[in-house]
Amino acid sequence: MPSAKEQITRILQDQPDDSSYDEILRELALARMIERGLTDSDAGRTISHEEMGRRIKTWRN
Repeated sequence: MPSAKEQITRILQDQPDDSSYDEILRELALARMIERGLTDSDAGRTISHEEMGRRIKTWRN
């Protein structure tokens, strides 16, 4: 797995030259969220689609 610095460098290099600061921050945040999600999945820290649906319904009340 590449280091954090290598991942950030790759993300920055993949951005268009006219990217805004906010666009770059969004890309960095998205990459981190994906990485954390995959780590959680590998560790078995997941819930079923049905359970997620039940949880979302409680937010609406």
